[in-house]
Amino acid sequence: MTVSDDLAPPILKADALTRRYGRKTALDGLELSLSEPGVLALLGPNGAGKTTFVQTALGLTRPSSGRLSVFGARPGDRAIRTRIGVMMQDTDLAHTLTGRELLELFASYYPDPADLDALIERCALGSFIRQRYGKLSGGQKRRIQFALALVGQPDLLFLDEPTTGLDTEARRALWAIVRDVAASGTLVILTTHYLEEADALADRVVVLKDGRVIADDTADGLRTRMGGAIIECVTALDDDALNALPGLIALSRSGRKLRLQVSNAVPALKALFELDPELSDLGVAQPTLEDAFEALTGQPQTEGA
Repeated sequence: MTVSDDLAPPILKADALTRRYGRKTALDGLELSLSEPGVLALLGPNGAGKTTFVQTALGLTRPSSGRLSVFGARPGDRAIRTRIGVMMQDTDLAHTLTGRELLELFASYYPDPADLDALIERCALGSFIRQRYGKLSGGQKRRIQFALALVGQPDLLFLDEPTTGLDTEARRALWAIVRDVAASGTLVILTTHYLEEADALADRVVVLKDGRVIADDTADGLRTRMGGAIIECVTALDDDALNALPGLIALSRSGRKLRLQVSNAVPALKALFELDPELSDLGVAQPTLEDAFEALTGQPQTEGA
């Protein structure tokens, strides 16, 4: 007899999860339940708790209090380790082994590994797969690491800043594979400082701050919740005049280019043209995921966050 999907435990569930390091609280009563395959982007500023959460889910760090379960079991249990794939931001692999030898080694850890030739072709590794790992470029190493995360055909895949060091073509190719893996029934937990990457891939976005979940929605949902509009233009108006615009939420400058976040574009635009008839290079757009992130956290997403 098998357990029905309705009775199966969540893939990952955190209940009042807390982790302290001395006086520092990295996770503060975090609550999160993940039951469906797809791509979840885990975002947050530096010190938000993302790395600690992933380390706890992998069994590398123990909670100070609360509970975190993976497939209904304790993180790190032997019974679930073969169902998980991991690509961490900082990875140290044997420099003297070739990429092919690394794949063969990792494949030996799993009961039902992927077909290595097919995986090598899928990840476009053929041109350097027989070179020693230590001789590869940073981007080539990241692509090997990505393939290693997939070799066990995981049900749960952690990708920590997976496209760091990749060129645009390689990044887009990796995105396509991530989409395919998620569509095949895997839950992918993605941490990235590239918010366009989260926007392109994520079915669900969870934002952490100070060790707590402060938002849990789709990317579109976060943008809709934020509302308003982004106005970009070139104007001679000073900040005092701009701060008096109706519905102004935030303003910033990049050289001569002005960027305004407003609650309603129409009255703001009317006031701008009345104050500066010479206004130029005008553009109006919906808020981006980056705008929503900054509004939620009070700071921009930065590399290494």
